[in-house]
Amino acid sequence: MQISSIEEKVLLTDILKLKKQILKMIWIAQSGHPGGSLSCVNLIYLLYKKVMKFDAKNPLMEDRDIFILSKGHAAPALYAVLSKIGLIEKKELYTLRSFGSRLQGHPKKNKDLGIEISTGSLGIGFSVSIGCALAAKLNNNNKKIFTLLGDGELNEGVVWEAAMAASHYKLDNLIAIVDRNGIQSDGSTEEVMSLEPLADKWKAFGWEVIEIDGSNINEIINGFKNACKIFRKPTVVISYLIKGSDVSFMEHTRRYHGKPPNKEEYESAVLEINKQIEIIQGD
Repeated sequence: MQISSIEEKVLLTDILKLKKQILKMIWIAQSGHPGGSLSCVNLIYLLYKKVMKFDAKNPLMEDRDIFILSKGHAAPALYAVLSKIGLIEKKELYTLRSFGSRLQGHPKKNKDLGIEISTGSLGIGFSVSIGCALAAKLNNNNKKIFTLLGDGELNEGVVWEAAMAASHYKLDNLIAIVDRNGIQSDGSTEEVMSLEPLADKWKAFGWEVIEIDGSNINEIINGFKNACKIFRKPTVVISYLIKGSDVSFMEHTRRYHGKPPNKEEYESAVLEINKQIEIIQGD
């Protein structure tokens, strides 16, 4: 599948606007995780927009595909996308992490909002996705289960136990996605706990592996769609991304893993993103 250049511009513009929304949410809250939210929001948006079987007007439909944000600290990215598709009002986004808000720093289960399970403790969301995939198989339901992990999250032993189980049960309805931005809270993933050769590790656990450029819209969509065609084993899509992408001073650094921007930084980031939108719309 190859999307047109016009559609690509629309999607790129949508993603940049989502990134502005993420930054505003975290800036207002003065708490949150901008780096990993900015790196993965394009993956979440394109899943809902172009790949998943999901109806925002009927989020509880029985045969819907399921998305689980295992890297729960990137909740602002999920909330922004759910708002974009009409499940969360925009004004509610700016209650992020406020006392009594439905939108906390990590997702809290609320199926009316499109949040399937509570996540936050790394590795748990991925493990739950195995149960969801098994349940779908037992119920003869052809739904797909998509789960997004951070690369730092792969340090967790429970991830590899779950990966082994998914392969054992031949869960071809399960698609894991790795935000491979190379940086976790304490530094480079390769310095903290080396993951490479990452693709070979997943293959050794019996998974189909698809590697994509996470900044390329066509590669993302095609990677996800190809993952949906694999039979008799689960698939992982390793998406190579940039931490804090599209905000120059947040890119390639752990500084903004869990640090909100101040007013000056927020305004500077928005200015950068607006310039990128102008370039896309001017082409």
